[in-house]
Amino acid sequence: MDQDNNSEDESVGPSEDDTQPRFPLGLSDSEAVEVLWQVRAQRRQANPDLPDTVTQLTTPEGSVVYLVGTAHFSDSSKKDVATTIRAVQPDVVVVELCQYRVSMLKMDEKTLLKEAKDINLEKVQQAIKQNGVMSGLMQILLLKVSAHITEQLGMAPGGEFREAFKEAGKVPFCKFHLGDRPIPVTFKRAIAALSLWQKARLAWGLCFLSDPISKEDVEKCKQKDLLEQTMSEMIGEFPALHRTIVAERDIYLTHTLRQAARCVEAPPNAQKVPAVVVGVVGMGHVPGIEKNWDKELNIHEIMSVAPPSRFGWVLRTVLKGAVLGALGYACYRAGGGMGRALLSLPAVQSLLENLRPPPA
Repeated sequence: MDQDNNSEDESVGPSEDDTQPRFPLGLSDSEAVEVLWQVRAQRRQANPDLPDTVTQLTTPEGSVVYLVGTAHFSDSSKKDVATTIRAVQPDVVVVELCQYRVSMLKMDEKTLLKEAKDINLEKVQQAIKQNGVMSGLMQILLLKVSAHITEQLGMAPGGEFREAFKEAGKVPFCKFHLGDRPIPVTFKRAIAALSLWQKARLAWGLCFLSDPISKEDVEKCKQKDLLEQTMSEMIGEFPALHRTIVAERDIYLTHTLRQAARCVEAPPNAQKVPAVVVGVVGMGHVPGIEKNWDKELNIHEIMSVAPPSRFGWVLRTVLKGAVLGALGYACYRAGGGMGRALLSLPAVQSLLENLRPPPA
């Protein structure tokens, strides 16, 4: 699949599965390929009975995209994904992940729960180093939101993506693509779109998130009416944030799905035939993808990130200065030996090293 950034090279190859058909001895490679193709064709249902969360889209060439709208903390969504992939036996499965979150596919539930809950200084420092101060802190705050939901529900996010990865591995010739815009681009564009006051309000709200969440609340997120009401409230408070985090990614996901839906080559004569694609995205993206499906899209426009400003460096310096001030006070209270030990920590050394003005 051709995309306009590195994510097209981040396709993940599903592993072999015991459900793959066995071949008689003596078949040539081309004969085995043709048999596999026929097996998949026989398994593919012509008029599948799919869950209500599935939306069907078509291309001018006749390719079909089955878009599964999911709630990211939902056992029901995992079942919807498995049911759809087994019924339509797709050529390509596309999920709402980018290369920066691909580890979610291979971690078990226990590890993901631990990762989501364990937010420490090292994670904060790494996020700031990779994405800048504001974008890095926003990433940590959103991770806190994920950890809050994880703690409330006792389940880790991304179960529907892991289910898609597992089921894709059982379908002959099925490719698995990461379809989301790289998360650093999304964070940087989101931060750049907000005023300083909006950034402060958003950070405050995320920091003090404590409302209880039930499994019933999550399942309701698959109802379009409730979701659209929630999105309307979000648009009213942070319209710029909605544009960068939701609307722009709707465009990117639409582009990815259309690329995945290009015709495929059928053995034995490599004839081009319409593709069957399963897309697995959050239900909040389904209306936007439907809206953009037949439009001409400008992907380059939503991939650009403005260079850091002088103000950004000043803000970063102030924040790091505050951290060092707190460390200095800790050193004073702890005594000279403990102070030297604190100053020798790699995280502190990194902060000191980075307190240099950018080149003019």
